[in-house]
Amino acid sequence: MNLLQRFMRVFFTLLYHPLAFTYDLVAAIVSFGNWNDWVFSIIPFIEGTRILELGHGPGHLQRALRNRGLDSAAMDESAPMGRLAKRRLGNTHRLARALAKKIPFASETFDTVISTFPSEYIFDMQTLSEAHRVLRSSGRLIVLLAAWPKNPMLAWLFKVTRQSPPEAYESLKSKIVETLTRVNFKTQVKLVEVKSGNLLVVIATSSPKEK
Repeated sequence: MNLLQRFMRVFFTLLYHPLAFTYDLVAAIVSFGNWNDWVFSIIPFIEGTRILELGHGPGHLQRALRNRGLDSAAMDESAPMGRLAKRRLGNTHRLARALAKKIPFASETFDTVISTFPSEYIFDMQTLSEAHRVLRSSGRLIVLLAAWPKNPMLAWLFKVTRQSPPEAYESLKSKIVETLTRVNFKTQVKLVEVKSGNLLVVIATSSPKEK
């Protein structure tokens, strides 16, 4: 692990735990105010009504899902994030504190499992196996993996560093598909263009469950 990766790991650990109260501010700054719009952009990809969110953060997506009448539950390993989300959702919340490697829900419970801007845990084989377990037959795992704002300076930087949306898409696509195939998911990796940027979205369909 290089120095930058170590720094980012420490930064995100602090952001999700003792500095959780700054999460919305940091997210707004790095996204030029588009963070929640990007997060909500995955809603049209949801199928069914029973939804599980992995890594609910401060609870914005949970509130949006519940406002749409969906039966939504969520989990996060961060206690400070849990407190923020509970304050935002009030008595309507269905939140659990847990690791994605051990999802505390029964098998074949959900139509869709979602995760937005997760850390590397999302492609851990145990996490993916757990997501597959709790999904109903042919259920969906939707992951909003990355976003690139439409900002001229950033566009130039992405091009110079070979991290522009098309290049990043091509470099990640085969690796993501291969990983999810090992856990019996049929996978699409989409580069979705929205008004404020380009989003990398993974849509994985679980294999039919044996009865």
